[in-house]
Amino acid sequence: MPTHTKKVIIMGAAGRDFHNFNVHFRGRSDVHVVAFTAAQIPDIAGRVYPKELAGPHYPKGIPIEVESRVADLIREHKVDEVILAYSDLAYNDVMHKSSIVLAAGADFRLMGPNTTMLESKKPIISVCAVRTGCGKSQTTRRVAQILHAMGKTVAVVRHPMPYGDLTKQVCQRFASLKDLDLHKCTIEEREEYEPHIIAGNLVFAGVDYEKILRAAEKEADVVLWDGGNNDFSFYRPTLSIVVTDPHRPGHELTYYPGEANLRMADVVIINKVNTANPDAVASVETNIRSVNPKAIVIRADSPVTVSDPGKVKGKRVLVIEDGPTLTHGEMRYGAGHVAARQAGASEIVDPRPYAVGTIKTTFETYRHITDILPAMGYGKKQIADLEGTINATPCDVVLVGTPIDLTRLLKMNKPAFRVTYELKESNDSLQKAVEEAVAR
Repeated sequence: MPTHTKKVIIMGAAGRDFHNFNVHFRGRSDVHVVAFTAAQIPDIAGRVYPKELAGPHYPKGIPIEVESRVADLIREHKVDEVILAYSDLAYNDVMHKSSIVLAAGADFRLMGPNTTMLESKKPIISVCAVRTGCGKSQTTRRVAQILHAMGKTVAVVRHPMPYGDLTKQVCQRFASLKDLDLHKCTIEEREEYEPHIIAGNLVFAGVDYEKILRAAEKEADVVLWDGGNNDFSFYRPTLSIVVTDPHRPGHELTYYPGEANLRMADVVIINKVNTANPDAVASVETNIRSVNPKAIVIRADSPVTVSDPGKVKGKRVLVIEDGPTLTHGEMRYGAGHVAARQAGASEIVDPRPYAVGTIKTTFETYRHITDILPAMGYGKKQIADLEGTINATPCDVVLVGTPIDLTRLLKMNKPAFRVTYELKESNDSLQKAVEEAVAR
């Protein structure tokens, strides 16, 4: 290796990190990525970014190490630069990580849109957020509805979640529910893909987002970017929609890279207005206008519906919510909790004393979670632990507030009912913005 070759580590979580490598570093001889590091997602460290994807400069692939080893890796490999390439981090956490890197002797870098966004021949509408759990998915579904009503074919491209064999996940296409089984999707993947498939949307995801974009362009009039966490889009948007959450007022200005999304947005949605404190809603709107006065600001409700509310009234209820929203999203409750209260549950049962295996570890790691069960399911072991925790919890019914029907994946020993939620805007500004963007 030439002495002038810059040595780089990319800190990630099996998503943005791989994308940044693919679009900016793969094929370059002047830079050598010595490792990725892994955080947020269980069991992704210890793998290798395969040689088939890394390119000819990496005959052994690129190792994926635990993030806690970053300082040792910097010293061991004499690394010049470390790139932070994952999302939903408090600003204090970002600077803490930068201090670890700087103290070990390397530069610390954040890569922006001009370096990482791909261009498309088709209109791109991106749906991103300021935090995990703001309501991106329901907003994306609503935008898809608008596009279908316009007579447009839609390809939804989902932010990456490649937790399996990366060589088999380069460019994934989901047109039916059978494709979820074909690609051995985790609960987290199913939660994002299944509602779109049921709504008639073609879904793409994977590892190589250049190949994914070109495949999507061939089949759709409009490409709809469905963001993950609070990351910004991998594609340059024709229209940028960003969702905020008044249940966490102030977070829109204090989390990376959510504030960047907010500042870039053409349309900002204040979601969940129907269940939020009016003062918190006003505070979020003030913050939006302070950093992006030109954005269209739309207030929206997120009404929840229980499949059979009569079976919940007066019952002891175990509430299951979306995993990432509760964990690194730091929410204490979600749609399932709201629905249980509205339906008149006599008690929301605390699952922590009955948690087993990796679910017990999740509660120990994220101590703000109390009387709700996060639907963690990144692999077979964790799915089995989730099922074991549900069946060990003494309750009358289970209320599932995740975007998919978990009863198709888990064998539960008590009745389970679904909670659904959609976006309900206060006016037609979103529809007008989408129509104008596609016309442009």
